[in-house]
Amino acid sequence: MDSPDTDWGDVRLHVVTGKGGTGKTTVAAALALALAAGGRKVLLVEVEGRQGIAQIFDLPPLPYEERKIAVAPSGGDVYALAIDPEEAMLEYMEMFYGMRRAGRALTKMGIVDFATTVAPGFRDVLVTGKTTEAVRRRGKNGRRVYDAVVLDAPPTGRITRFLNVTQEVAGLAKVGPIKNHSDLVNGVVKSRETMVHFVTLLEEMPVQETLDGVAELRSAGLPAGCVFINMVRESLLPQAALDMAVKGRFDVGELALGLKAAGLADTSDAAAMAEALAEEVVEHARRTELEHSERESLAEAGLPRVELPLLADGVDLAGLYELAEILRTHRGAV
Repeated sequence: MDSPDTDWGDVRLHVVTGKGGTGKTTVAAALALALAAGGRKVLLVEVEGRQGIAQIFDLPPLPYEERKIAVAPSGGDVYALAIDPEEAMLEYMEMFYGMRRAGRALTKMGIVDFATTVAPGFRDVLVTGKTTEAVRRRGKNGRRVYDAVVLDAPPTGRITRFLNVTQEVAGLAKVGPIKNHSDLVNGVVKSRETMVHFVTLLEEMPVQETLDGVAELRSAGLPAGCVFINMVRESLLPQAALDMAVKGRFDVGELALGLKAAGLADTSDAAAMAEALAEEVVEHARRTELEHSERESLAEAGLPRVELPLLADGVDLAGLYELAEILRTHRGAV
């Protein structure tokens, strides 16, 4: 991480968003493992119906219930919940109106789908409501059931609207249980207990979407947290060599001589091999220069930044734990 740590000691809800393709679900899962490390209990929630959590932990599709899916480093448990808006609505009707049976009848008639289609903000109320309930929930001993909740949230372009529950339900209800419920949710989302983190790549479009998302979030009075820069590739050459390549001062002839001296090429193919290698070096140098520029752009957001490496073997369970360990070392941020 190349910016000051933020004290997130009071944070219980970590909302993770990002442009599609940035590895949002992977980072959310790794963050849940990191937060659970050392004996804590963390709930990992997804809301988009993609069963991304099940896939990344190599599990069957998750039902609509909280269940343990992983043990974190040094002890600690990660539970998961894949929220089904229809089931959440049935819970809601039972909780506030005692109408679960009637709700199931309405489901068969298609009224639930109709309601959440006509008023999509209501669907967001349901899923954010279920998530914030898990944040607030206490056991019989009076302590919070979960030490933290990690929400694998919708993409950056929709995150502010998704979280800004009070505004979304303004046209649905002025008073009553729905209004009271949304105010309760909003009280958690806009409190010190919540942080919204952004996942990005060192590429122009994801970085710009992240910066736009941070600005939009702040305008709505929602709490921005950290920027996770995912799939970072290490530079393979010293800075001096990269500078020479970008400026077109790379000596192909000298490279060919070096290849021959090292016994990697004979005289007949050294020049061709050097040309091909030089092209790779120039491409690598230009990409490194672009990534440096994107890092500077992200710094303008003024948020802590944590870089996660591109894993050579892809993100399997071992890779997920590797990312979690990196995040755990940045305990000041996570």
